Amino acid sequence: MVIGDGVLTPAISVFSAVSGLELSMSKEHHQYAVIPITCFILVCLFALQHYGTHRVGFLFAPVVLTWLLCISALGLYNMIHWNPHVYKALSPYYMFKFLKKTKKGGWMSLGGILLCITGSEAMFADLGHFSYAAIQTAFTFLVYPALILAYMGQAAYLSQHHHTSYHISFYVSVPESVRWPVLVIAILASVVGSQAIISGTFSIINQSQSLGCFPRVKVIHTSDKIHGQIYIPEINWVLMILCITVTIGFRDTKHMGNASGLAVMTVMLVTTCLMSLVIILCWNKPPAVALSFLLFFGSIELLYFSASLTKFTEGAWLPILLALFLMTIMFVWHYATIKKYEFDLHNKVSLEWLLALGPSLGVARVPGIGLVFTDLTSGIPANFSRFVTNLPAYHRILVFVCVKSVPVPFVPPAERYLVGRVGPAAHRSYRCIVRYGYRDVHQDIDSFETELVARLADFIRYDWHRSQHTSPYAEDDASHSNESSSERRLAVIGTVTFSGTPGYGIEESVEPASVSIGFSTVESVTDVIEMQAVGAGAVERRVRFAIDDDDSESDGQTKMYVQLEEELRDLMTAQEAGTAFILGHTHVETKQGSSILKRLAINFGYNFLRRNCRGPDVALKVPPISLLEVGMVYVV
Repeated sequence: MVIGDGVLTPAISVFSAVSGLELSMSKEHHQYAVIPITCFILVCLFALQHYGTHRVGFLFAPVVLTWLLCISALGLYNMIHWNPHVYKALSPYYMFKFLKKTKKGGWMSLGGILLCITGSEAMFADLGHFSYAAIQTAFTFLVYPALILAYMGQAAYLSQHHHTSYHISFYVSVPESVRWPVLVIAILASVVGSQAIISGTFSIINQSQSLGCFPRVKVIHTSDKIHGQIYIPEINWVLMILCITVTIGFRDTKHMGNASGLAVMTVMLVTTCLMSLVIILCWNKPPAVALSFLLFFGSIELLYFSASLTKFTEGAWLPILLALFLMTIMFVWHYATIKKYEFDLHNKVSLEWLLALGPSLGVARVPGIGLVFTDLTSGIPANFSRFVTNLPAYHRILVFVCVKSVPVPFVPPAERYLVGRVGPAAHRSYRCIVRYGYRDVHQDIDSFETELVARLADFIRYDWHRSQHTSPYAEDDASHSNESSSERRLAVIGTVTFSGTPGYGIEESVEPASVSIGFSTVESVTDVIEMQAVGAGAVERRVRFAIDDDDSESDGQTKMYVQLEEELRDLMTAQEAGTAFILGHTHVETKQGSSILKRLAINFGYNFLRRNCRGPDVALKVPPISLLEVGMVYVV
């Protein structure tokens, strides 16, 4: 419904602002001028999106401030000039009196009254630009008083002119001498208001695709400083086409208003229901508090929602149609994604199979780092076994990379990487789970590769140091071979410094605030630990594949030190040789005997979306020269 609102709000905002021309030209001219002007403004609005709001954002505040002061002044003028006693209408007594007198007619009119509060549902998009306190202060002390004055002014005018033949609109109450300046300011304000809901649409689609609920689309961050400012080209042009279609199709604010009202009310009603769950699950409040919240706000919103549904045949059908279409796309994509994961889980290869590969089977190890991307957090993915079967060679350093989106807004950089071994140290195979929140900005491939190698080096130092304290040197090989039959435990590698004696402590229990606990990214890992800097604070640094000379003189004779130095040297050599990215190129089809609905959803719906959205290699920005794709057929 928010995405549908992103279609309706720009259309009705610009159209209603431009409709002020009807009082300044004849009906014949007005009929053929409003639609083209509205469409032209909408095209310009969406064409400028790729520049980002930070380039023109400095104009937003003056425009909105001028608009709020303008409607406040007009409201005060109309109150003083036509009916100074209209302020009494602020009393709730008149609301009950109105509903009691009009009964069903008054209830049905609530669907139109909704337009007074449209726009407030997009306030979440402002959090990408401003703080909570800034939004609360501006709304309480500026926006709300300005709106109240404007509506009271219009009420004062209508109290003296409700018998006239004039069409009831905002511009009727504007004095003729200032009508043109007000028209220009209104159009500019409508553009700014439309920008807010467009940004909100981009934001919610970006978060949906991070959670695997929307096909992959290109997300461009238009600001280097503010991560909330994003632009999605495909969605931008689809919104523009739909906005122009709605404008040309409806041609009047009544139908657009009915459609927008239902969309806004549905958003608010769903938000209230979800908020009651937040009160219980996140805030740990008693269920009675959540129930009271739901009953109080839900009953009010249900009243407005039911009134909006009565306008179904008069335009309110559009947001329902858009919502059903979008929900179908999201459901099909999410369902197929889950089925693919289940297929991977069922067809993963055992660790023993990987360890058995060697020269005796004609499988060679080649220089470089091989990053095998998979959704699995344990085991060997089927696409890697297929790769080795068809091309009997793999890289000297092998890393199984799993990029996971966890249901939190941000993951601290110190908790982003979980690193562990796959098999014994001599095999040079590792597993790395990289966790992002749904509002995190994903790294570009160069910085990701550098950071990943840095974390591997940190883990290698940590793992050998841990082995030194848990087993005698002589028993090192035995201890590692015993652990080779199962997945080694993963360590959360943060920004810690390793020089000389490693400065870290081991925490056997992770704090509840950590994202390492409570999410499915580590559901198959038997033991997860964290490393924290002790003494000096954590520092950012480049990885240096070197050991202090003093340490080498004192410990260079030990077997463990030699193995540690050798493993770090192998990692450095592999990085210099180059990195290959191994990804699965998938085709999904249904099993024999599947239902018609499932065949339609998977064979046609999902595969159509997969072919026409961005592939994982494009999303990860993998250079084509470093890409190896493995064809896989998923039968679900």
